[in-house]
Amino acid sequence: MANRKWIYASRVEGNASRQAHADMPEGTYEREMSKEGFFGPAAFLHHKNPPTGWVKFEGPLQPRAFDLNRLNAAENSPWNSSAVLHNNATDVRFWKLAGPMTALARNADGDQLLFIHRGTADLFCDFGHIEVTQGDYVYLPRGTMWRLSPSEPLAILMIEATNTHYTLPDKGLVGPHAVFDPAILDAPKVNDAFIAQQTDENHEWVVEVKKRGAVSRITYPFNPLDAVGWHGELAPVRLNVKDIRPLMSHRYHLPPSAHTTFLSDRFVVCTFAPRPFETDPGALKVPFFHNNDDYDEVLFYHAGDFFSRDNIDAGMMTFHPAGFTHGPHPKALKNMLKQTKDATDEYAVMIDTRDPLDVGEGASSVENRDYVNSWKTPGG
Repeated sequence: MANRKWIYASRVEGNASRQAHADMPEGTYEREMSKEGFFGPAAFLHHKNPPTGWVKFEGPLQPRAFDLNRLNAAENSPWNSSAVLHNNATDVRFWKLAGPMTALARNADGDQLLFIHRGTADLFCDFGHIEVTQGDYVYLPRGTMWRLSPSEPLAILMIEATNTHYTLPDKGLVGPHAVFDPAILDAPKVNDAFIAQQTDENHEWVVEVKKRGAVSRITYPFNPLDAVGWHGELAPVRLNVKDIRPLMSHRYHLPPSAHTTFLSDRFVVCTFAPRPFETDPGALKVPFFHNNDDYDEVLFYHAGDFFSRDNIDAGMMTFHPAGFTHGPHPKALKNMLKQTKDATDEYAVMIDTRDPLDVGEGASSVENRDYVNSWKTPGG
């Protein structure tokens, strides 16, 4: 991307702001049209009407919403979890676990990211033991054997980096310790809890290995989580959303890409965490309308008040395919330039994928098919 020679002509035409996301002409609504998400050249158009003020939207591009809370089956294996969204680069599932896993899991298809939406548990893996709780991201390198033993029922968003890896984003001029310091990442420990779970020698242990979507079962006459120690740079890590300190600008609404938490080859995972609203009187204080023609956009709502959405609660997911303009819901526009609170209080996970996503059976079964109509301008 850095070596491309874009067709680039920066200019101002008509009644327009000279600064993106600020000082818009009175009574207008800004829409961003850009290349490569928010990293390439962009145009900022000012409209008389909200770009999402449609009266009818038909066809496969329409925005969709899923209430994942309604996926009630608690499956003992992650590979039996509900399919939500997928393409060749990622597999997104929603998994509920009520009791201890009776077999170990291993993903041979790619790195696995678990986002703990609800519950607490002990996680045992090749590298030791770590406690996990709601709001935790748990990164599991490809090939890791693991199991969870909940102390209270779990609800987990699973995001696979299919046939590839997760890395951390380049934080540029703000340096590697901004947003979160790598020292905040916790790794499993070979502690008393891990040693204690090795002592159960009275039964066989099964490892369920997922490869190319199929599950193989490997049976051992011993507990394969029997390591006595390890060293190296590769290990699972835990990061809680409350340890994320988002980038902020009081004079400019930052694009979602500023909140990137994990990178993969064909998608990113971002985290929206509480932050002060912009205080400059001319700065936009809600997400800006944008086309995002190069990426499908997925938002999973974890906790708080989702200030740019209407009738969206924790545990729900929205899906906006690339190719149409979207942004804040109509009710959020009244706070476009002046908010009633000093700060946001939302936690949400965003997945932006470079390739189109397909909707899985699990998500289809809990879809709110009226979501597209919630974007209509009131009275429209």
